[in-house]
Formats: sequence, C-alpha cells, structure tokens
Amino acid sequence: MAVETLRARVAAPGRLFVLALSAAASLYVITVTGALVRLTGSGLGCESWPGCEKGAFFPAEDYHGFIEFGNRAFGAVPLVLTFTAWLVGRRSGLPPFARRIALATFLVTLAQAPIGLIVIATDLEPVAVVVHFTLALLALAGAILLVLEVRALDEGHAPTTAPLELRRAGLVLAAACLGLVVTGTFTTAAGPHSGDPDVGRLWVLDHAIWVHVRSAALFGLALVFVVGYLAARRATSPRLFTVGLVLLALAVAQAGVGELQWRTELPWGLVLVHVALAAAVWAATVVLVALLYRPLRSLEAGTTL
Repeated sequence: MAVETLRARVAAPGRLFVLALSAAASLYVITVTGALVRLTGSGLGCESWPGCEKGAFFPAEDYHGFIEFGNRAFGAVPLVLTFTAWLVGRRSGLPPFARRIALATFLVTLAQAPIGLIVIATDLEPVAVVVHFTLALLALAGAILLVLEVRALDEGHAPTTAPLELRRAGLVLAAACLGLVVTGTFTTAAGPHSGDPDVGRLWVLDHAIWVHVRSAALFGLALVFVVGYLAARRATSPRLFTVGLVLLALAVAQAGVGELQWRTELPWGLVLVHVALAAAVWAATVVLVALLYRPLRSLEAGTTL
C-alpha cells in the first residue's frame, strides 16, 4: 500500500510536470555540451569507453579529456530522467500517444550512447556526428511534447480554433526548422571547422551553403506567415501570439549570430552560441506547432495563469 501511495504521489500532475520539464532541460543542455566537445576539438579527448583512458576511468590532466568525459558523465542525467518520466507517465492519466512519445524519447536518448561510441570509433566521421546531433534534436522535441501533455493533465486542453491552413503552415514551419538546423550541421561539416581543423570534410562547402541559405529562406517565409496569422488572431489567443513572437526573436538572433560567426572566421565561442540558439529555435518551434494542434486552456483569452 505504501509503495502504491508513493507511486501515486510521484505520478501527480505537478510532480510529473517538474520531472518532464527537467528531462527536456537536460536534453537541451546535453545538446549544447555535445557541441562544446566538438567545437573545442575534444571529440577524441578520451580514447576509451566507458572510461576515458586505457587502464584509467577518469581523464588525465588534458582539458580535452575533461570536456569529453564531462559530457559523457552528464549524459547519464537525461537518460535517467527520460526513463523515469516514461515509467512514471505510464501510471498517470496521459493519453496513449503521449506515453508512446515518452518511451520513444527515452529510446532515442538511450541510442545516443552507442552512436557516440561510433563517432569516436570512426574518428569523428562527419555523417556520424550529423546523425548524433539530429537524434539529439528529435529527443528534445519528444521531451517538449511530453511537457505540454503533462501540463494539460493539470489545466486541460482548449478546443482547437486554429484554421486548417494555419496548422498545415505550422507543420511546414517545423519541417523547415529541422531542415535548417540539419543543413547547418552539413555546412559545418563541409567547411572550416572551429576547434578542429584536421577533421575530415563532408560534401562541398559552396553546395552546403546553397542548400542551407534556401532552407533558411523557407523557414523565414513560413515563420512570417505563421506569426502574421497569429497577429491577426491575437485577440483570441494572445499568449499563442506571444510564443510566436518569442520564436521570431530567437530566429532573428540566430541569423545575426550566424552572420557574425561567418564574418569573424568561426570563433568557437560564438559558434557555440549559434548552436545553443539553434536548439532554442527548434524547441520554440516545436512548442508553437504543438499548441496549434492541442492548445492549453491557459492560452485562451481572459484566462489567468
């Protein structure tokens, strides 16, 4: 009886929300720290697995080893949190599709460990690095969707009032955002690399930039359409319009940092900011598109939080 009571308390919407939010935050952080490993040339800072050195679990005094090992050690946090969120979510009132999202998020997070090993074993093969980063974005998206569904357990969903064309534009926006971020990683893999000039190259830089710029244009057009549509309907969903404005501000900042990093020959600190903003733009896009389809009660006009 005591065990069942404990499980019920942990599965309460408020506690489950904190757990899901923590999992999403940890996945965002691990995405950024993974970029830090790459940008500082620390991808091969540890020569063994799971320990850092042969015959020694912890790294030596080389800072590359500490950066790489620190990222590995922190990787246990999202793994534990996503697993716990899935386990606890099974005993909550989450709809079946949300429980499947929680499971998928955990499995993708779990898959990152062997893929990370492949990245090391192949001496930072660019394709493996791109796959590693893309899966990190998908895991982050799953965690965010779970956060929204857990939030709905407490406050409920509002009726979907977004027109069909706006919801379809939202899907285009999400696809364009994912394409923008992924083509950005291909551009990095094709061009001069901040922190590790000796790493192998993938594709041709001019071609990668051509695709990336057009992906940015598609994302920008979709974003302007969606935010403009929300502006026209802001009396009905003012908070949803605010989410759109936040995404727009992040996208503008991302574009500005992207241009600045290119003109300053890719200093790794600035590139890290660019990656952090890219992950934030992706997260905000997932939130906005999800709310177009399954809005929360708190987004309705006149509702107090």
